[in-house]
Amino acid sequence: MNKGLLFSCLITASAVVQAAPISLEYQGFYQRLKQVNKGHYPLIEVAFSVPKANGCVVKSGSLTTEKESFPLTITDKQRIFLPFDDRLKSDRAVINLDMVGDASQCGIAMQIRAKQTKQQYQQAEIVDIQNQMNALLSAMQGFPMRYFSDEITGVNFEFERPASVVIDGNAQPVEGVFRLSRHALEQITELSFSRAPDVVSPWTNGQ
Repeated sequence: MNKGLLFSCLITASAVVQAAPISLEYQGFYQRLKQVNKGHYPLIEVAFSVPKANGCVVKSGSLTTEKESFPLTITDKQRIFLPFDDRLKSDRAVINLDMVGDASQCGIAMQIRAKQTKQQYQQAEIVDIQNQMNALLSAMQGFPMRYFSDEITGVNFEFERPASVVIDGNAQPVEGVFRLSRHALEQITELSFSRAPDVVSPWTNGQ
């Protein structure tokens, strides 16, 4: 398995072969949310989404138990906001996603990312984010993370539009992703961008 998939890891998949809802047990997602909520990770979170690759388009979603049904909040980027709820786990809730067309190649991806992004960072701030990502990944060892025991290589700053970065006074353009290795991080004092990154995520093994 490519370690680059770690931070957008497809943790569930559907065997649906027609335009039918994807149904997934909430319990597996609850366990990941529990690790984040019960641990000391104030700077990072776990985000769930349906990648738009393979024509995967979500129309709507819900959480259902035998007695209740709750609508899910899903963004234009198909991020799914799941509650951390002991009762839903006990009631064996199911996540239902109503898809457009064939959903046989669709699933829910998990990404570890910073809770907030900003235009300027001091070295110590990035180190704290990186250390929390490492700690959470270590706590998540086991399926589907069993292959990812190495420490992360650094931090990804992801941009949907072109931007620029200034490292200790030296400017350079950014297209897509700016990667800062652990070694490079040790050498800098501060980092600033022309605009805040859309996502700050772990970088491992050059991916």
